[in-house]
Amino acid sequence: RMDQALLLVRNELPAPGLNLATLSGSCHQCLYQFLAFVPPSNESLRKPGTASVMVDTQHPLTLLLNSSVGDRDLCKIQYHFGEFGNYSLVVKSLSTSTQNVSCDLIINEGPINSYLPILFAFLVYMGILAILIAGRLLMKIDPVRNWVYKKLNPRATDRMINSELGSPNTTDSINCDPTPHPWGTASRRRLHSLDTFRGLSLVIMVFVNYGGGKYWFFKHESWNGKLHFPSALFSRFVFIMGTSIALALGSMLRWGSSKWKVLRKILWRTFVLILLGIIVVNPNYCLGPLSWDNLRIPGVLQRLGFTYLVVAALELLFTRADSGTWEGRFPALQDILPYWPQWIFILVLEAIWLCLTFLLPVPDCPRGYIGPGGIGDFGKYPNCTGGAAGYIDRLLLGEKHMYQHPSSGVIYQTTMPYDPEGILGTINSIVMAFLGLQAGKITLFYKDQHKQIMSRFVIWGIVMGIISAILTKCSKEEGFIPINKNLWSISYVTTTSCFAFTLLLLIYYLVDVKKWWSGAPFLYPGMNSILVYIGHQVFANYFPFKWKMQDSQSHAEHLIQNLTATTLWVVISYILYRKRIFWKI
Repeated sequence: RMDQALLLVRNELPAPGLNLATLSGSCHQCLYQFLAFVPPSNESLRKPGTASVMVDTQHPLTLLLNSSVGDRDLCKIQYHFGEFGNYSLVVKSLSTSTQNVSCDLIINEGPINSYLPILFAFLVYMGILAILIAGRLLMKIDPVRNWVYKKLNPRATDRMINSELGSPNTTDSINCDPTPHPWGTASRRRLHSLDTFRGLSLVIMVFVNYGGGKYWFFKHESWNGKLHFPSALFSRFVFIMGTSIALALGSMLRWGSSKWKVLRKILWRTFVLILLGIIVVNPNYCLGPLSWDNLRIPGVLQRLGFTYLVVAALELLFTRADSGTWEGRFPALQDILPYWPQWIFILVLEAIWLCLTFLLPVPDCPRGYIGPGGIGDFGKYPNCTGGAAGYIDRLLLGEKHMYQHPSSGVIYQTTMPYDPEGILGTINSIVMAFLGLQAGKITLFYKDQHKQIMSRFVIWGIVMGIISAILTKCSKEEGFIPINKNLWSISYVTTTSCFAFTLLLLIYYLVDVKKWWSGAPFLYPGMNSILVYIGHQVFANYFPFKWKMQDSQSHAEHLIQNLTATTLWVVISYILYRKRIFWKI
């Protein structure tokens, strides 16, 4: 199967036989797991004992062979097996006694290069991009543009002239209608970099949720560790939501809306997000009525909704309709100092998270435990998955109302349910959104001052990176607070916000400052993010987003299916963009 290789163990030693155990390189402080018993050789027939097993190819493995009697270790081999490879492990004695044993790993059939489909897909998309860029450059040549227009009928020509695929300057100069369009004015004022940032994160999230070609690096990290693609996507969503809050609330107040009216909109949007989230994470479309006994309560949209409520209400309480220059002692900090009560609130929230995480007593678990449980930590705390975070969710929500298949289940073999969108982690998602809110304030206070905006993005990115380096000691497991997406640890927040500030800086420079990039195609799903997110969840198992494959163990087929589904949502969002259809809550 995918992510597996075949290992044939040949035992040429006499009785009593061997035990084969394995340990994954991604499993921190784990116990060896028994894999197979290898019978002894038959000396009379001169036939070795054999055993065939499937081994994991996602991470390096340590193979341990010991005697089935006495548990004497005979050999230990570290190796990273290749996908669909065929290997033999030959165990034989170097002398008449069995004290000196050799273990030789032989490649019978080499593994396949499962990354070639990714390379091919990349080249295809780059080719399409090159064709589109070449087409736009050719359309800027007058003879070519005139020839194209002549080949089209007048109505089609008019649509092409007014198409968003052309540059705004060209559109404005060709259009003979002197009446300004309201949506055109609004779009010029809108920071397209924010929509592009959101759309980029959303498109990758859709691809990953659809399977990511079944590649292991498009899956969440089992517990602590480096940030894979999926691990940083949700945090970017939370970050850019905070940025949008600053811009949206400021705009509504400047247009004369009262704070009570804005608060009602905040409450309504929170309610709708949470309701949609509960519906989306509990799909029983073909399984009959939904049972309230196992209804999952937490989820992505639920966390977004509650985070939005707290951060938006906090900003509404202290925001001003006029974001002019602050008359204070430190004008360079005008986006921070006037809002010191907000910072105190966020610091208190973080103090609560730290106290609950490291000081709350959890039954049968060491205080301050933040490990995965299962076979981690040498199997001492199998039922302590997530420590205080998991305990609070099980206590307040109940085990049946949580996510039943956490990412730690495969490597660490955890049996306890654990919800990565649980209650305690929501505190740090609020912190993440607040950092995004800070990015929005920067764009408001330093409007059209591109150097000021970009320099502050750089400073915030550096500060967050330094804090992450201190908290993690620049290591995967040995830091004070490791990076952990399941827990939404504070180091995870500072690390992902560092990347978010850096990515927003880059997109802002390309899209809104230099205007070298329109933001397409990510701009379109970014302006219809709720529709695309809910739509891709609801229609995930329907054609043309999914179909029966010829070979379910082929990365290429999965990749084609997942890229096709993702591309379709980009096309749908583009069509809706052209028709000016935007689903807002």
